[in-house]
This record gives sequence, C-alpha cells and structure tokens, in this order.
Amino acid sequence: MKRRASTLMLMAGLLLVGTSPAALADKVFGWVERATIEPWGVSVKAKLDSGALTSSLDARDIASFEREDEEWVRFRLKLEDTASGEVFSEELELPLYRDLRVRGAGGSDERPVVLMKVCLGDTIYEEQFSLRDREEMNYPLLLGRRTLAHLGLLDVRETFLQRPSCNAESRLREHEPDEPEEAHDG
Repeated sequence: MKRRASTLMLMAGLLLVGTSPAALADKVFGWVERATIEPWGVSVKAKLDSGALTSSLDARDIASFEREDEEWVRFRLKLEDTASGEVFSEELELPLYRDLRVRGAGGSDERPVVLMKVCLGDTIYEEQFSLRDREEMNYPLLLGRRTLAHLGLLDVRETFLQRPSCNAESRLREHEPDEPEEAHDG
C-alpha cells in the first residue's frame, strides 16, 4: 500500500512539472546499482551518493607523472567483476583532469581526478572520477552529484532498478565542465 502511494505521488509530481511518467519510468535509479566500467564492460556495484559532489573509483598504485609538459596519472584498476566473479586488473595512464581536495572528519586529502566512462542503464557517461584506494569500502564505485544530475530520478529506498546494457551503439553522454574547478567535496 505504501509503495503504491509513493508511486502515485511520484507520478503526480512528474505531471505537475510537465514531465511524462512514461518518459522517466525507466530512468529511476536505486541508491545501489550495477554499472560497467567502459570500455572493458567490467561489472561493479555502484553506490549513488548525493552527499558527494565528485564520483570516486577504486584505484591502486596511484602515481603522477609528466608527459609532454602535461600532468598525467598512472594507476591500476583491480576490480572484482560481479557478473563473472573474476578479478579484472589493468594499469592505466590518463591525463590529470584536476586535483581534488576532500575534507572530512578525518582531515583533508588530495586526490587526482581523471575522466573515465561508466555505463548505467543503456547510456555511457563520461564523468570525473577521483582516484582512491577503496578496497576497504563496500562499493568500488561511488557516483556523486555531478554524475547523478545526468541520470534521472534517485529512489533512495530501492536498489538495483537498472541493469547496464551498453554496447557499441549506446548513447554516449560526454563530459561537460559544469562546476567551478575550486568546488570542494566533503
């Protein structure tokens, strides 16, 4: 009964703002979703976190270096593919997009940010990801508000409402710088 009332309230709210419920019905995400890291299609659990501004990805052996007078980051992805149960490990070198200073209860931390692609539902999103060792965390991928703003609706009571189904023909939503560089997380 409560679920039905919530659904009716959601649909009524969508009608009030002029958006068709049918148009957004497949764009409701739970607070935990399955996503794939592209272009490899590695399936991971992602926590959708409206409390974080920038998305974060589990990375190991993070090191900065220069290439042709530009800052780059070398790191290793080591992720358990939730679809196959196999461990995916890949060393990457990507241009540094920016540095991020995160402030929290334990103090402040500086992290490199790179642009990477993730599939959620049927769309590939190119987004900013801060790199951090998240081995002790429950979720190797955390999606912050910069990413959430592009997805659709977030139902914080539900999990696994969408299945990643991206392929070569999937829509790509390219990264658009939308926040001032000095914005802070935490």
